[in-house]
Parts: sequence; C-alpha cells; structure tokens
Amino acid sequence: MNTKKLKELVLDLAIHGKLVPQDPNDEPASVLLERIRAEKERLVKEGKIKKSKKSATSDMPPYENNVPFEVPEGWVLCRGNEIFHQMESVKPSGDVFKYIDIESIDNKLNKVVSPKIIEVKNAPSRATRKTQKGDILFSLVRPYLRNIALVEEDDCIASTGFFVCKPNEVLLSGYCFYMMISDYVVNGLNSFMKGDNSPSINNEHIQNWVYPLPPLAEQQRIVAEIERWFAVIDELEKNGSDLKTAVEQAKKKVLDLAIRGKLVPQNPNDEPASELLKRLGVSSDNRPYENVPFEVPEGWVWTKLGEIGIWQAGGTPKRTHKEYYGGNIPWLKTGDLNDNYITFISENITEEGVDNSSAKLNPAGSVLIAMYGATIGKLGILTFPATTNQACCACIEYKGIEQKYLFYFLMYNKDEFIKLGGGGAQPNISKEIIVKTMVPLPPLAEQHRIVEKIEEIFSNFEKIKEMII
Repeated sequence: MNTKKLKELVLDLAIHGKLVPQDPNDEPASVLLERIRAEKERLVKEGKIKKSKKSATSDMPPYENNVPFEVPEGWVLCRGNEIFHQMESVKPSGDVFKYIDIESIDNKLNKVVSPKIIEVKNAPSRATRKTQKGDILFSLVRPYLRNIALVEEDDCIASTGFFVCKPNEVLLSGYCFYMMISDYVVNGLNSFMKGDNSPSINNEHIQNWVYPLPPLAEQQRIVAEIERWFAVIDELEKNGSDLKTAVEQAKKKVLDLAIRGKLVPQNPNDEPASELLKRLGVSSDNRPYENVPFEVPEGWVWTKLGEIGIWQAGGTPKRTHKEYYGGNIPWLKTGDLNDNYITFISENITEEGVDNSSAKLNPAGSVLIAMYGATIGKLGILTFPATTNQACCACIEYKGIEQKYLFYFLMYNKDEFIKLGGGGAQPNISKEIIVKTMVPLPPLAEQHRIVEKIEEIFSNFEKIKEMII
C-alpha cells in the first residue's frame, strides 16, 4: 500500500498547528524569536556575523502579501533568515573529507546515507558548504525531486547545490526537517524555479520564504506525534494492512482535535456557548478542569447531551401481529445505520404497529445511535421521518448544538460508549447513559467551522484512497 499521501496529510496538519494541542503554558515563539533577534543584532554590532538580507527577491511577493495561513496562538510566521544560522563556507583540509552531493541522498528516506570519501587534492570546486549533525539540506537545483535530507553526522562538506538549513535556538532540528519536507514548503519554493536545462531556486528564496513557527515545547510534541503516526503508517504498509484501517485511525485523530477545540481557530467575536445556552434556558457545567475529561477553549462550555437535545428510544411491534408490518411508515433497525445520511430503510410498519408498541416517529434530521451489541455507536441521520426499534436512540430536537457537530461528537465518543456498555462482544448502553454524557460545546459559529473542516479533511481522505487504490 502506498501511504505517501497519508504522510503528507500528517505533515500538513502538523505545520498548520492541528496535529497536537497547544499548551498556554508554553513560552510563545515570538518571545524566543525576539531574543534571537536581539542576539543577532549584538553579534552584527560586534562584527562577528554579517547583517542578514531583509528584502525579498524580486520574484517573491512582499511578506504582507505572502501570509500562507492563520497560525495558532503562541505561534509566529517568520522568514528563513530569522530561523536559520548563516551558512559557513569552508575549504576541505587534511588528506580526505566526507562530501555530500545529490548521489549521497536517499530521497525515500530523506537522509544522507552515503557521504563520499574524497581526497582533498581531488575536491570538487562545489565542495564548500560546512555541515553538522542536525542540519537539513535542501536542493537548490531541480528541487522538485525532493532532494531534502537530514544530516546525521558531524564534519561533512556539502555541495553548493544545497542550501544548508542550520536551525538556530528558536528552531528544533526535527521540526525544521519535517517542515522543510512538507508540501507547503516544497511546492511553495518549487514555484520559483527558473531555467530550462537545470531549473533551480536560489538561497534568497529559502531565506525569504514564510515559515510557521510553534513554541519550542510544541515543536517537540509535534515531532513526537509525527514520528508516532509515521511509525503507524509504515507498520500498516509493512503488514499489508488495508487502507480502510489507516484512514479510520486518521479520522479518529481528526475528531479528537475537533472535539478538543484544536481543529479550527477560535474567534473571540463568536457568541460564547454559555450565553447561547442561557438564552435557550439550557444549563451548562463549568466545573474545574480536573473534574471534566479535558480543558476546553475559552467560549466553550461543558454540558450534557440531555440538556442540548430531546432523545427518545424506539420499539418493536409484536411479530405475531402481521397487521403491524408492511405499512408505509419506515422502521429502522441498527443494521440500517451507515454512519451517514439514511436514504433507505428496508422494512415498514403500520400506524397500528406504532400505536401498539413503544415505536415513535422521528422527524427528518434526527440523529440516530445504536445502543446494543456489535453495532453500538453506529450512527445515522434521517432524511425522512422514520421509526426505529428499541436498539436505537434518536435525538429529535436540538438546543444550541448543530446537528452535524452532535453527529461527529457521537462518532468521537464511540469507544467510550462501548466501555460504558461493558465492552466485550455484546456491549449495551441505554438512553439514560446517553443523556448523561458530557459534551464539550463550542460557540454555534465555531461548531459550523468545525463541521466544515472535518468534512473537508474526510473528503481528502477519500481522495487519498482513490489515488492509492
């Protein structure tokens, strides 16, 4: 299975600040960056380093016109000349030296795998760029081949065909590496290629490109999470696991970010969820952090599913009464649930069947969840009025919660429902368990943004599946 597209998606989430949650206790990247700037100014005044070029090359847009995307709080957008040390030029000395050229790089691993041992007297004229362990090499010539590599040993000399990204104190080497192999950086820089025979970019393109910079502590978390996901993806590919397994795991991660308020940015102009619920006469729970599953962003509240929706379970007319079946009222069983919109139900009952059982008619738009057995947590949204059996529970009315946000929360919470149902082969929950379930509720406007982003990402997953298959 070719999992390249899944890895690219992980990197895209990472550099947009959507792979790991932000921690308000982290020192903001802007604070550290200011210290780096002050240190650079001191070294320039003392004549120890040259002043960095500040103007962008003529073929690059000004910074203010080149802001790629909104970054999370605590992050900054900055240029390469702010986060990379200046490259050092050296001449090979001694008898032999370790030389890195294009042939020394494994494009699939993005690593320097075989530096050449060359006699100094035979040193190529391009062998002038000093490298150390932790540097990242980015090919200037034909960069569309993704000749990007992490240097894993000290005291090598690279060809001038590379820009040597030497992370300064504001940038973790591992984060720098993953950032430089992301589509945002590679495709962005490749757009400035010039030339027919050997298209290339130059040093200034990399120095003037805009990079997303998280706090150092978050960079460490991002690197750890990327490596965890890459290990999972590699294992799936190694074991020949089906793509469905890989995508389902990735979807769970997206839902986790969404429900924790980490998938889309908050907007301070949104009406807080507490104010919305107050207008609707719904109670919320603002208990201290340690008493709820996790801390929610400002503007969010904890409440119960029973507070923000009207729920009802279904029923089964007696099979011994044939007159209860074959009518014109759709009657859904858990096998009809598809984790999507319900457009077909295989069985109907009569009005008499409804009147003589606990089955209830649920309006179109109701969100359904299975409560029993192997299908527990299975979902559906009615596109027409229908009844259900007793194994389903329906939310038939919403108060302060967007229908699809509720749907995705229930999908996110499936494992917890199984746990509450006793686990095992036949877990069972009840309407009472559902209505008591705590739900983190964002402002209504943010709920819409979250749903839109989830569906955008899920759609990308489907495109990835099509491309791989």
